[in-house]
Order: sequence, then structure tokens, then C-alpha cells
Amino acid sequence: MGGFFQRQLAVYVEYHRDPRNTAMHVVGILLLFTGAVMPLTLVKLPLFGGEISLAAILALPVLVYWLLLDVALGLGILAVSIVLFSIASTVAAQVSIMTMWAIFTALVVLGLAAQTIGHKVFEGREASLFTFPSHLLLGPMFVMAKLFIALGFRRDLAAILAPLPTNSLSTR
Repeated sequence: MGGFFQRQLAVYVEYHRDPRNTAMHVVGILLLFTGAVMPLTLVKLPLFGGEISLAAILALPVLVYWLLLDVALGLGILAVSIVLFSIASTVAAQVSIMTMWAIFTALVVLGLAAQTIGHKVFEGREASLFTFPSHLLLGPMFVMAKLFIALGFRRDLAAILAPLPTNSLSTR
């Protein structure tokens, strides 16, 4: 799926050239993922003599999709997802249901606000999600690809994800 993924990423990046928007996406995606899975971690279903949360069951197809798009980036997302699942389930298990829903609401509102600010203020355009709904699934791959590139990996994606020159940002 390498070529398919790179073509999708090339379209996605056109809506995400400003580094400040990228930073807002990092924050937004982490908050949204944690918020979204938090209540789902409380729903446990039996599996092979143990239990699995509804959050893990619902996330599994998306995690497999990310792994199919790009194994290295997918493994990176899987690792981050495990940490975020752990945080979400720990918080959900330690607080009252009302507090958990308040935290859920705050995380989702703050995550959406970060995404909106990134696009409206820094990028100066609507989110790509409205034109390309599949981009909902590309955000985490984009952020992970940026991290890999910053760490000196994935030079093959660096040209696709290169930010605009600074002087181009000021003309928007």
C-alpha cells in the first residue's frame, strides 16, 4: 500500500503545510483519541476466558488499516495507542462516571478546538476532513510520519511532508 498511502498523504499535506497547524494536530489528535476511548474502556466484553474493552475492539480495525498503509508508522501509532489506552482506562477506572464524562467532554472540546485553530488561524482554510472524509484516518499517520522524519527516519516521506518556506506562510 506504499504508493496508495503516499498519494493520500500528498493530498492530506496540502491542507497541513503550516508547522503550527501540525503542532495543533499533535495536541488535538492525542486529546481526541484519549477522550474518545475513555468511556469505551469501561465496557468490557468476554474474550477467551478474559476480558477486552470495547475501545480495543473498535480501535483494532483502524490500527490494522494503519499497519497496512505503512508498517513502521502503524507500529509507531500502535505504541502510542497503547500508552493512550492505558491513560484513558486508568483515568476512567479511578474517577466517578460523572467526572469521567466531564473529562471526556473537555478532551473532545479541546481536541476539536486545537484542530479548528490550526486550520482557521494558521492554515487559513477549512479542514480537509470536510472535502475528504477519509482524512480522519490520515491525521495520526501524518503526525507519526512527521515524528519519524524529525528523528531522521523516513526520508522517503520527507519531500512529501515538507512545510512551506517561512516567507510563504506570511503571505496567507
